[in-house]
Amino acid sequence: MKSFLIIGMGRFGSHLCQNLAKLGNEVMIIDQNEELLEPLLPYVTDAKIGDCTKEEVLKSLGVGNFDKCIVCVGTNFQSSLEITCLLKELGAKYVVSKATRDVHAKFLLRNGADKIIYPDRDIAEKCAVQYSSDNVFDYFELSEDFSIYELAPLPEWIGNTIVQMDIRNKYHTNIVAIQTKDGIQAMPPADYRFKENEHLLVIGKNEDIQKLVRKYNN
Repeated sequence: MKSFLIIGMGRFGSHLCQNLAKLGNEVMIIDQNEELLEPLLPYVTDAKIGDCTKEEVLKSLGVGNFDKCIVCVGTNFQSSLEITCLLKELGAKYVVSKATRDVHAKFLLRNGADKIIYPDRDIAEKCAVQYSSDNVFDYFELSEDFSIYELAPLPEWIGNTIVQMDIRNKYHTNIVAIQTKDGIQAMPPADYRFKENEHLLVIGKNEDIQKLVRKYNN
């Protein structure tokens, strides 16, 4: 369990708050608009009304006590930049700031943000990957270069084993788990025989997995 301070209760901030709380984390929220805070009170350990561009407001929150501070102020870049900078000056351990443009991200990183998130862009990228192929069910980005994809087995794999298909050498990817109707089998052995209607969790470089995904359309 971790402790989070979330600043800005717009759509993204409120969804983030609820999901972090459901995962058992301690969440404190703050916004200038009391109406935005009220629906989230059942999820949080504390809620404050205040303007976080003011240093005295942030000081009163004890920002250094939180594992992560997340700035979800997306529409007013000046405010987001000021809050990010103040958080670091006041001793915040780790600051995550929301950005809508690359130029904003650069300024936020230069002024104290440890991590930048692009909610709209990230969702758009994920949807593009999923909807480009009926055989991609989900994917999880590990870094700029590596991801885990949830895929259907290629038709020619059905009835054959992992080693027979020589997947690691042929596609430069690894199967880390297989989801069947009976559950998930992690780290399947080389003699695992592929079946229909199962999902594979495949890890590798994005460019290599994309080559594999294109095989479904050939």
